Amino acid sequence: MLHTVVHGETLFSISQDYRKPMNVILSANPGIDPDKLYDGQQITIPGLPDPITLPYKIVVNLTTRTLTLFKQNSIMKTYPVGVGKMLSQTPIGNYVIINKAPNPGGPFGTMWMSLSKQHYGIHGTNNPASIGKYVSKGCIRMYNRDVEELAELIPIGTSVTIGW
Repeated sequence: MLHTVVHGETLFSISQDYRKPMNVILSANPGIDPDKLYDGQQITIPGLPDPITLPYKIVVNLTTRTLTLFKQNSIMKTYPVGVGKMLSQTPIGNYVIINKAPNPGGPFGTMWMSLSKQHYGIHGTNNPASIGKYVSKGCIRMYNRDVEELAELIPIGTSVTIGW
């Protein structure tokens, strides 16, 4: 898959976001100068499918606190979600699902799906009353049954767009 560099990113931060060692990313991008990345530059991230080739995509609307699943560009289902509060807002941008972990423990409910932004994900909750509110530390919270359904449907590499 290709990652498009945005202002302020470094090769190290990109490697952390995708949980890939820097040497693996450097090997997949011969000739790249890790000290001279530029906005809009395309970086190959090995081991992930190109989201364009997948039938699903996710759009999270922070204003309405909803997550909409699209299949072949048609709305398949919309779920209510809890999102980041003012002091720990959910990051706006374009990401992909890079892994899934059932039963992660703690407050993350019955499923965790990591985003290609370190420390952020889509997960269940042990506090269902938080759904529909601005309450998280930036992650996207779902009812456990909903996040399990979503995780069953989407493959690793599914694109996630978060915005207002």
